[in-house]
Amino acid sequence: MLFPDYRPRRMRQTEAFRRMIRETKLSTDDLIYPLFAVHGKGIENPIPSMPGQFQLSIDNLAKTAKKTHALGIPAVILFGIPGKKDPLGTEAYAKDGIVQKAVKAVKNAAPELAVITDVCLCQYTDHGHCGILNGKTVDNDASIEVISQVALSHAKAGADMVAPSDMMDGRVAEIRDLFDENGFSHIPIMSYSAKYCSAYYGPFRQAADSAPKFGDRRAYQMDPANAVEAIREAMMDVEEGADIIMIKPALPYLDIICRIREEIDLPIAAYHVSGEYAMIKAAEKMGFLDGPRVMMETLIAIKRAGADMILTYFAPEAAAALGA
Repeated sequence: MLFPDYRPRRMRQTEAFRRMIRETKLSTDDLIYPLFAVHGKGIENPIPSMPGQFQLSIDNLAKTAKKTHALGIPAVILFGIPGKKDPLGTEAYAKDGIVQKAVKAVKNAAPELAVITDVCLCQYTDHGHCGILNGKTVDNDASIEVISQVALSHAKAGADMVAPSDMMDGRVAEIRDLFDENGFSHIPIMSYSAKYCSAYYGPFRQAADSAPKFGDRRAYQMDPANAVEAIREAMMDVEEGADIIMIKPALPYLDIICRIREEIDLPIAAYHVSGEYAMIKAAEKMGFLDGPRVMMETLIAIKRAGADMILTYFAPEAAAALGA
């Protein structure tokens, strides 16, 4: 169709017309809110690099969960900051660990709010890597044995879903088998399938105190230059029993979201990470852009690329805007 027979501006003239032909719909149902839990009481530590986000003690986490549910957001994902770290990250799978306590508190405060738990060791190990070390190398097979125990401890605490983020080979199958053997075959797995070794994670590492003490994570997280490998990673997780496939980060990897969407018919999640959030907040503070509009445009772009759900620190703000 060519001008003058086709005039696309006709359907852009009014907000009613624009709503009628809008191809991508963003809903509160698409949002998952990440929360950081710490030991103690009455704690609400601001995260300097992530304005509006906090490390929360269990009591304040429960209050935040209630507010999150009241906004219509269907789920949260919990990250824990332990009281003590060690080489094996033992608090990650302790019965009285911070995430295990947080899960119970959130489920008591807001029973209908879905509680997802991040499953990894980086916050809990004194070396800051996502697995068990053999010298200065992360031992893949030793790590998945521990990581699967972390996931099982979360399920026992009452988590509705687990999300392994360590990027060890074979961990989804290990978790699935352990769940099936222990009566948790009903618990879904959201796998961080294509988790890139990204500089966009900087603010999160401050929030979760999870930066590696030596080296980096290039030996297990994905090379930002690779796309076909992401499809292989996702396919492997599907075969191992994942229920949701996640891509992280989101905005710099919209092409990966799109390509995996074309290859896989499972639900796809995208993590709009801390650095993406921080950049928008910083630019808004400087008066360089309209923060709320950029927030919504960004989330719509992630959805348009093919994500079914978005993990984002903007979840409360976006939910409020969508409900306005």
